[in-house]
Amino acid sequence: MLQESNRIEFKVELNDKLEKEVVAFLNNKEGGILYIGVDDNGKPIGVSDVDSMQLKIADRIKNNILPSTLGLFDIVTEEIENISVIKILISSGLEKPYYIKKHGMSPNGCFTRMGTSSQPMSTAMIDSLYSKRTHNTLRNITSPRQDLTFAQLKIYYQERGLELNEKFTNSLELLTPDGKFNYVAYLLADENGVSIKVAKYAGSDKVDLVENEEYGYCSLIKATHQVLEKLKIENITRAKVTNAKRVEKNLIEPIPMREAVINAIVHSDFSREIPPVFEIFNDKMVFTSYGGLIQGQSKEDFFSCSSMPRNRELMRVFKDVGLVEQLGSGMSRILKEYDKSIFHISEHFIKVEFPFSLPKETIIIANGDDNGNETGNDNLEIWKVMEILSENPSITAKQMAKQMNISPRKVSRLIKELKENGKIVRIGSDRKGYWKIKTKISD
Repeated sequence: MLQESNRIEFKVELNDKLEKEVVAFLNNKEGGILYIGVDDNGKPIGVSDVDSMQLKIADRIKNNILPSTLGLFDIVTEEIENISVIKILISSGLEKPYYIKKHGMSPNGCFTRMGTSSQPMSTAMIDSLYSKRTHNTLRNITSPRQDLTFAQLKIYYQERGLELNEKFTNSLELLTPDGKFNYVAYLLADENGVSIKVAKYAGSDKVDLVENEEYGYCSLIKATHQVLEKLKIENITRAKVTNAKRVEKNLIEPIPMREAVINAIVHSDFSREIPPVFEIFNDKMVFTSYGGLIQGQSKEDFFSCSSMPRNRELMRVFKDVGLVEQLGSGMSRILKEYDKSIFHISEHFIKVEFPFSLPKETIIIANGDDNGNETGNDNLEIWKVMEILSENPSITAKQMAKQMNISPRKVSRLIKELKENGKIVRIGSDRKGYWKIKTKISD
């Protein structure tokens, strides 16, 4: 059963204390969760007219609290013991102290979590937080260009059944306080100078670069989709055949990979104009984003699955267009499949390293039975070619010949045989393309 804590608060019904509780969680370094329709003992009571209440809650949080809370909260319906309650997920904000608008930045308006309750802040605490407030957010940085258009962004909103009206630059906070396009607008515009690199190497280090692609100079939403699609193609299925069964797996679990890509992009410190980089090796994928931990955030906070977005304006848009499902959910999806040790956190960078899930000796069988028995004189080399292509689809015949210790001519013959038998197909040009495995293991 749920229990109230420093990060969880229960309310039987929506009352006039909503803003107080939300402010306290915004000022809490880990954020928090507020349930409506749950009593003090954690028993679900339920709420009537869930949709209407969600709209009221969103309206009150957006209009009654300062600084802006857009991108810092999420409202969902949750079933507890088959009873519908409202769950409000609240991130820790970067512009502390947050306060109730009508009471101002005073002990009557500023609250923080202490144990299981929300308590007024002292004047000294308010002054201390204000002196440390992060003012250099993307919202306050003027775009290097002011001739921005947003046709791509509007299409992504339309695909979700949403329309951006003529005031969308205000509602999405794309303007600086003096009315100019800000850096958030620049990142989301149809044209900009930001690109995301995807590099591919033949081996397990950076010695032999075989592919270097850039995705960008367009809306960050479009670039994100392009990177996701590229890595989805690279995340091929490999197989291990034993006497008992055949095991097929992607190199990386798809859901954690997707969440890590989005996290690397949406939480990157774009104010330094250093976009994230995605690297593919023959034994792992490595995603690196610039920025390190947010000021005041510990490693424990980072892994706690509570959301503390560096770029809340981007987070809000990513959620609108369906790239982010729920605040704080990305990390939990990664840690469900992988250990924390895949993360490497330094002062300025956060790197996540996904090892490939099956060992190198894993093979994809071109011709043979499910027990791995050979069915022809060339099968060992056929299997080896398929194995190498599954690990490195962009490898050249010369590189493969050296790796297999056979002639390039023989490699060409084996590849030709695989093509003619419909086992592999070439995607793209000879110079920049790659090999795609078409066969199933049992074929």
